[in-house]
Amino acid sequence: MWKDYSWSYIKNNRASSISVMVAAFISALFLSLLCTLFYNFWKYDIERIEIEEGSWQARIEGELDNSVLDVVEKYPNIDKVIINKELSDGQNIVADLYFNDMRRILEDLPQIAELTGIDQEAITCHHSLLSMYLIRDPKDPAPRLVFPFFLAITGLACFSLIMIIHNSFAVSMNARIHQFGIFSSIGATPRQIRACLLQEAAALCAVPLLLGNVLGVLIGLGVMEMTNIIAGSDISGRHEAVGGYHPLVFVFTFAITILTVWISAWYPARKLSRLTPLEAIRNTGEIQLKKRKNSRVLAFFFGLEGELAGNSLKAQKKAWRTATLSLTFSFLAFTLMQCFFTLSGISTRMTYFERYQDVWDVMVTVKDTGIEAFHETEKLQEISGVRNLTVYQKAEAKRMITEEEVSEEFSGLGGFQNADADSVSTVDGGWLVNAPLVILDDASFLAYCRQIKAEPRLDGAVILNQIRDTSNPNFRDPDYYPYLEETINTTVLQQSEEEKMSAEIPVISYTQEVPALREEYGTTDYYELVHFLPASLWEQLKDTIKGAEEDSYIRVLAREGVTLEELKDLEKEVTGLIGNAYEIESENRIQDKIANDKMVDGMMLVLGGFCVLFAIIGIGNVFSNTLGFVRQRRREFARYMSVGLTPGGIKKMFCIEALVIAGRPVLVTLPLTVVLVAAMLKASYLEPMIFIKEAPFMPVIVFLLAIIGFVALAYYLGGRKILRHQLADALLDDTMI
Repeated sequence: MWKDYSWSYIKNNRASSISVMVAAFISALFLSLLCTLFYNFWKYDIERIEIEEGSWQARIEGELDNSVLDVVEKYPNIDKVIINKELSDGQNIVADLYFNDMRRILEDLPQIAELTGIDQEAITCHHSLLSMYLIRDPKDPAPRLVFPFFLAITGLACFSLIMIIHNSFAVSMNARIHQFGIFSSIGATPRQIRACLLQEAAALCAVPLLLGNVLGVLIGLGVMEMTNIIAGSDISGRHEAVGGYHPLVFVFTFAITILTVWISAWYPARKLSRLTPLEAIRNTGEIQLKKRKNSRVLAFFFGLEGELAGNSLKAQKKAWRTATLSLTFSFLAFTLMQCFFTLSGISTRMTYFERYQDVWDVMVTVKDTGIEAFHETEKLQEISGVRNLTVYQKAEAKRMITEEEVSEEFSGLGGFQNADADSVSTVDGGWLVNAPLVILDDASFLAYCRQIKAEPRLDGAVILNQIRDTSNPNFRDPDYYPYLEETINTTVLQQSEEEKMSAEIPVISYTQEVPALREEYGTTDYYELVHFLPASLWEQLKDTIKGAEEDSYIRVLAREGVTLEELKDLEKEVTGLIGNAYEIESENRIQDKIANDKMVDGMMLVLGGFCVLFAIIGIGNVFSNTLGFVRQRRREFARYMSVGLTPGGIKKMFCIEALVIAGRPVLVTLPLTVVLVAAMLKASYLEPMIFIKEAPFMPVIVFLLAIIGFVALAYYLGGRKILRHQLADALLDDTMI
């Protein structure tokens, strides 16, 4: 049968054979590419977690002696136990655990706790790392939904690609049940027919599947290299992605494509075995509606051709399912992605880059150095190109507020009634609130005093006397009111850890104007009372108040209209002056903006790639259906022409069908997008007109036009093939080729 029939069929039906080969190649290519990219992104995320947080899988903390550690090391599933010297302090030992089989970690940890007598609260899992292996600890407070979400999207894309291969075979082979019925009537068994179909599938798909898988791997690794080139080293916290590939990924992709081809070739033989030869011969392979329904909308707008096109699409509903879902999902995802990143870009620009563009140009973090130990301030201020420079440090303290101090405006808002326990605690005589300290170098503090028209002096503090109206959730335009009555001339700061330790200092001034620093106040804790202090005063208070952060910061403001190259030179000069004496990290505003844009572009490239992939899957299914259903539709249109439908009417039908296939994603996407964007605008408190002025109309229109164009091309090619033949002969066509 192979020589007499299958080889002859392949030679004489090149269009159908090429359609199957192309579908197999494209599906294998994208399936391999998708799995390669997913594996590399998964691998990169694990590397990032191990670099930032460590590669430990579980951790024990407490007073651990050698006997306890020996028991842990001898536990069957433990690979190794390493003492974490950085986190260990005196008798408090932190031990990092590594397991042979990570999947059993949640079962083993309670047993280890029982064997060693350690409290289970002293044993923690590395939740972020375990979640990458789909190991979910019920005690983990974080949802960890990003990786499962991408896994689900990848699985959905893989399924769609598999369906393209299946549909291409189903279209080709189901159309030949009539021919197989003739074979069956002359003695061919289902086993012989199945063997013939499997040989035909192997001949058509072996090379395309192999080439598609190999090429997909190479393109995937090329994408990883391109990501390194685009992202570079400008993005903070990013490490270079090293492309990799696991043999099991190739085994999975190649096996799943072969299995799909085998099932798709085997299914028609199974279907045939349930039919009598006479039923198979009577089967013309033509698609028919099981239940007649009127397409009223299409009939209303397009008349008879609209009714016929609607019925045809309903009859092919299963065949079009992959295309409809893929195109709808791709267009919806692309539109929402464009809107989300546009909205995010506007928000980031307004709340960060535009807000602080006149505050800082270069920021330097001086590691493990208090402001009192930093002695290079005057030298830095003398650098050419520095318009303004401030050295500052932050510290934590507490401050008690009495009822008499609370302003009338704040009392009218309800005072501390709505405050949570983390922000405010009730004590005898009043309320204890957090009092963040911002310690400025003396010269900057005196300049700040002059800025707010207060007496320039170094023996007291300036209090930020404002509190936000918590009843107004609009963070873009908050309402502020005076926090305290400005009658108290001193403030008593208490140590955060030991409230009995306190220091009373003069209040130079109350103000609602803050110094030019890249800092936010009262955003996470609405009730905090911020104090600005000079460095010389802090040197006297530090042993009493304590609570200082380990690092100090240098804020540099350059001339107006500074360029990137000038900022780089200025940053280099600043870091060169202090880099040998201190451990530092630096950044500049323009480079920060460029890095942020690169990161957003990279995310849009990845997510946009997924959207394009789904669109290609849908378009591939459209081509598979329009080119594969030629034989069935020849008989359909021959009947229509026999009752008076003209070639122009057939073309109109094709146009209507193409319009419906391409238009469904728009009808689903637009209402959902409007609702979701409105919800995002409401949540971000952004005025609709600001978004509309920058809305991504052009990318969305281009994406939609691409979908419409490819769907129209698919129908044009399929329609041209149908109209080239003598359609009347199709009603009598029982040829074997």
